[in-house]
Amino acid sequence: MKYLKRRLLFTSGLTFFLAVNITFAQDQVAEYGYRVVNTYPHDINAFTQGLIFQDGHLFEGTGKRGLSTLSKIKLENGEVLMTQRLNRRYFGEGIELVGNRMYQLTWQSHMVFIWDKDTFEQVGTHYNSTEGWGLAYDGTNLILSDGSSALYFLEPESFSLQKQLTVTLNGNPLVNLNELEYINGEVWANIWQSDFIARIDPKTGIVVAIVDLTGLSNETDLGSNEAVLNGIAWDADSGRLFVTGKHWANLFEIELVER
Repeated sequence: MKYLKRRLLFTSGLTFFLAVNITFAQDQVAEYGYRVVNTYPHDINAFTQGLIFQDGHLFEGTGKRGLSTLSKIKLENGEVLMTQRLNRRYFGEGIELVGNRMYQLTWQSHMVFIWDKDTFEQVGTHYNSTEGWGLAYDGTNLILSDGSSALYFLEPESFSLQKQLTVTLNGNPLVNLNELEYINGEVWANIWQSDFIARIDPKTGIVVAIVDLTGLSNETDLGSNEAVLNGIAWDADSGRLFVTGKHWANLFEIELVER
């Protein structure tokens, strides 16, 4: 049995985390690297919090108070086709599409905005009892992260909690779960302030694979010291995977390479 060491983030509580070397068995947790397939422009000023690919376009939610937006973007050249700016009191977070409704979290304001996908007109709100970080949709429930090791499964119409999971890697809670994407029956989560994406079984919360994107940030210009990996989008029709980061000048289409 071959063992691999990677630097991941764990905690025994929610108020602090400890970076430790974790050894995991290759036959229990698959590990993937990457190959860059295409490179696209990305607004280096965008503090990326949520990313979706739908109907041939990117949808991006950004953060920072006074700068938080929801935008529809042309993939090929980064042209902003439509945008909605949040009130400056809100710090925008993850986004997700359910039918024709775009859900956008806020960080600590407990507010969830609902926008019409085609017009970006506000059509509703929800109250979120925890912090808002990432958001995904499994075809039935919205899946929300709050920076801890928890995933919350929420009914879209009422935003009522259906179930809650603790995400674990080799039995240890995995914290700092950030931007989410639902891909082929798995929840993919950026691990904040790291180069890793965790692939999570949504039935058990167990991490079944780690995607190591170390070095990808060296392939783009970075706009600040907060320019960390964040943003996963999946083109379900063509099987394309896109990733980017906060204050990155590029968005990348990548293919995974199993190690």
